[in-house]
Order: sequence, then C-alpha cells, then structure tokens
Amino acid sequence: MRIELSLHEARVIGCLIEKEITSPDQYPLSLNAVTSACNQKSNRHPLLSLDEVDVRGVLDELIKQHLVVERTGFGSRVPKYAHRFCNTDFGDLKFSERELGIVCELLLRGPQTPGELRTRTSRLCAFSDSGEVESVLAGLESREDGPFVIKLAREPGRREPRYAHLFSGEVEVGEEPERPVRRPHRDDDRIARLEEQIDGVRRELEALKEALGVS
Repeated sequence: MRIELSLHEARVIGCLIEKEITSPDQYPLSLNAVTSACNQKSNRHPLLSLDEVDVRGVLDELIKQHLVVERTGFGSRVPKYAHRFCNTDFGDLKFSERELGIVCELLLRGPQTPGELRTRTSRLCAFSDSGEVESVLAGLESREDGPFVIKLAREPGRREPRYAHLFSGEVEVGEEPERPVRRPHRDDDRIARLEEQIDGVRRELEALKEALGVS
C-alpha cells in the first residue's frame, strides 16, 4: 500500500512511534497525550498548535487508513491510540531499530542532515558517527519496497546534504532558495542535545500530569 500522509498525519504517526520507543509505560497514548506530543516545542518542525478536535479528526482519518488503532482498557476507560504504520502484524512495512529512528525523526522534524539525525535519534537508537547514519539512509533510499527517503541538494552554508522522507508524496530535490549561512555544525549538535533534554523534562511532566489526572 502506498502511504501519503498530510503534515498533521505525519506528525501524529511520528509522535506515536516516538512515544512507543521513549515512553513505553505510557503507550498507547490518550487523545490529550497525542495532542501534547504534536504541539511540543522541542524536536518538532514546524511548530504546531492543534487542539484535541483537530487531532481527533486526524486520528479518525488514520484509523480509516488502518495506520492507527483505537484501544480501550490498559487500566483506563479513556480511549488510547497506537500506530499500525510499521513493525506490526497488520502490515508488511518493517524497519530495523536504526531505520525506524531515522524515519521517526524525519516525520517529526522534516529534512535533516546525517549529523543532525545522529544527535536527534539518540533517544531512539544509537549511531557511533554520521557515517553510520549515511549508511542507513542509503539503505532506506535503495530498498526494493521503497524508496523511503531522498537526498536533497546541499543548501548554501551547509556542509552536509539533507534527507527527507517520502511518506508525504514527491519531494523536490533541486537546490532550495539561498538562506543565511548557518552556525557551525557543532553548535547544531549542542542545540539538538539541549532540545533532547527539554523533551525529556516535558515527557516527565506529561507522565506526572497523567498520573495525577490533570489535563
């Protein structure tokens, strides 16, 4: 089945994959938790401000596509949601741990360089260097059941090309309009690490709010 997600659908799927890996005790997610994850200020691009009505509409559409399932139980009467996007018994799409980490980050944050992906996937999987990231990206680009990612033209001011996922239709690979020169790559890594720390605090806060029954 060919998957073509809207921006909001990609965000919801990315959030469900992320939380399944990073917060398994809180997964599947309630509607409130999915909404909070979609609207996070860290590790998200673009930033969104969706309400629960918006997110419920997206979830309903993904359920129709058999990419999300609504579940009850799990010690709560509140409906909770799990993805069927990949690595389930309900479809043929399978990813390794590293492939899934990269796909998840691309769904959450859009096109990124191998260096950025190496830092930002640290919560999801482990890479020792950017070369390993590039190797996995090359595999995702050449898989027989794919391709799932595409290499974009290198932007002015960047030392590495960016890669984009192909779950939202065709992507323009030509050179993008010139943008201001970015700061050195090591600053990108430092900022990404700070974002991950902020994300961790947010996850702990969401877990505490859910345990206390605070919306």
